[in-house]
Amino acid sequence: MVVISKLNFKILFLLADKELKSFFPTVKPDAAKSFYRDILGLKLLSEDNYALEFNSNGTLLRVIIVQELKPQLFTVLGWNVEDISSAVKSLNLKGIFCEKYDFMQQDILGIWTSPNGSKVAWFKDPNGNVLSLSE
Repeated sequence: MVVISKLNFKILFLLADKELKSFFPTVKPDAAKSFYRDILGLKLLSEDNYALEFNSNGTLLRVIIVQELKPQLFTVLGWNVEDISSAVKSLNLKGIFCEKYDFMQQDILGIWTSPNGSKVAWFKDPNGNVLSLSE
């Protein structure tokens, strides 16, 4: 049996009411700035020699500048949207197209419908980071 003291309980929930900040890498800061600000429409809050920081509806996205990057094959960042088809079409108008994967059935826009009816589409930023939209 695990006993949790009042002090341990307080520590466990220390961050529950704090703002979340997300970190992910770039080796192309100029392309990342243009992508996240001009294509995705995020507000650029700051930039320096170490990172770009954006606001995404109250969540801080810190794009850290690194010397080397091996993009992961999994999603590193995603957004919930009300109408995924419209969101994907808006990205398409800006030259951003969704990834198509052989191991799942996706529609013509690259949207996958899960067994529970949720819809997901994946696209990449200029560094190859996998991003997603979910409805």
